[in-house]
Amino acid sequence: MALGVFIYPYALLGMVSNLEDYAEKLLRILKDGHILCDTCSGRLFGLRGYGLSNTDRGRSLKTVLLMRSYKSGGERDEATVLVLAKTGFQPAMLLAEKLGLNAEPRTCTLCRGITGRYREYAEKAAEAASGYEFSTFQIGCRVPEEIRRAEEDLWRLYGLRDAESLKNEASREIGKIFGEITGKEYAPERPDMTLIIDLGSGEVEVEPSPLFICGRYRKLVRGLPQNPWPYDDVEGRIKYKTSIEELITRPAVEAAEGEDAKFHAAGREDIDARMLGRGRPFVVEIRKPRKRSIDLKLLEKTINERANGLIEVHGLTYCSGDTVKKLKMLAEIARKKYRLRVVFKKPLDEEKLKQLEEIFRDYVVSQRTPTRVLHRRADRVRRKVVYSVKAKKTGEREAEFEIECQGGFYVKEFIHGDEGRTKPSIAEILGNEVEEIELDVLDVEETR
Repeated sequence: MALGVFIYPYALLGMVSNLEDYAEKLLRILKDGHILCDTCSGRLFGLRGYGLSNTDRGRSLKTVLLMRSYKSGGERDEATVLVLAKTGFQPAMLLAEKLGLNAEPRTCTLCRGITGRYREYAEKAAEAASGYEFSTFQIGCRVPEEIRRAEEDLWRLYGLRDAESLKNEASREIGKIFGEITGKEYAPERPDMTLIIDLGSGEVEVEPSPLFICGRYRKLVRGLPQNPWPYDDVEGRIKYKTSIEELITRPAVEAAEGEDAKFHAAGREDIDARMLGRGRPFVVEIRKPRKRSIDLKLLEKTINERANGLIEVHGLTYCSGDTVKKLKMLAEIARKKYRLRVVFKKPLDEEKLKQLEEIFRDYVVSQRTPTRVLHRRADRVRRKVVYSVKAKKTGEREAEFEIECQGGFYVKEFIHGDEGRTKPSIAEILGNEVEEIELDVLDVEETR
């Protein structure tokens, strides 16, 4: 008891200069018919003072008012005692009973009992989150609209500039209790778990943050799309039964017990192209995972076994959402290396092939959006750098090219010219039309 005597006034130091003003304003509000619990009383001045919860702050102000209710000669200001007792303030209730006053406590007209249910909300949230693996959390609250409006009306009516909202307080106080119950840590940014509590209905929404896993994939066959391709051919059959995305994300979702997943890659290769070398960087974004600690080596093995030689992945690691942004941003500028087998219409001149290596050294090529992607890309001119071209004649009309260029470059169109939409092109310089192109991607620059 003695300890409280010294700590309580110390905690009020930040309020003491205006303590009488705050107490007087609270009394006016109570005498105007507003029934305010200890917590809501303190929230009216929540941005003042330190070392106190709003509940303690409210009790402090009510204690001041109760002390002021004494009059000379031992008499009491019964009106003050009565309004304080109706709010459920225990010392005032005891005094009212002693004075023979009828002071049945009533429900707070502002929060309507919500502040007394914080532990109940926290326990519900802990139960809702019990099926998920997480280390960090945030708590968010929805306040009934009628309470929010009543709160703001009260602030305006009495000029309460230092009030804290019920939404803010509830999120903080429930979060403290939730942390005690679960042993998890509050995180102001990027929590593993966010729980939204409806303070009206008591319902809890569980929002696990996505789990991000990155790595590289090698595509070992032709005729496999990067993303699902649910289009029918002329005979009504599914054109492609699976995709790189499905082969990678399905085992990942199963391992994390997630809801679904989104696949992000650093660009894409054509359906008829292979992705060799180190492979293409990708990120799997698993939504609403129940598990966050996955054996990534086992996941890698599972993906590769199920892919049955179509693709293989390696280097799986955890990453963040920032990796996705970086992946997309750098996909347009990262260096890429291609190998192409090209069959031309006429016999090839070996000297002209060698000249290509000199011409296309750090050369800027202008490409208008290819006709084959005009249905999904804006029709505009892009300027991309070709860093190097190596050419080798492998047959009378056949050559092999190794081309290193900037990301976002349409390398097939660079070969055949796309009816003049890419300038200059290899076909244009050789004066020879292209009949067939077979393409492999050999390398995609590291983007992480």
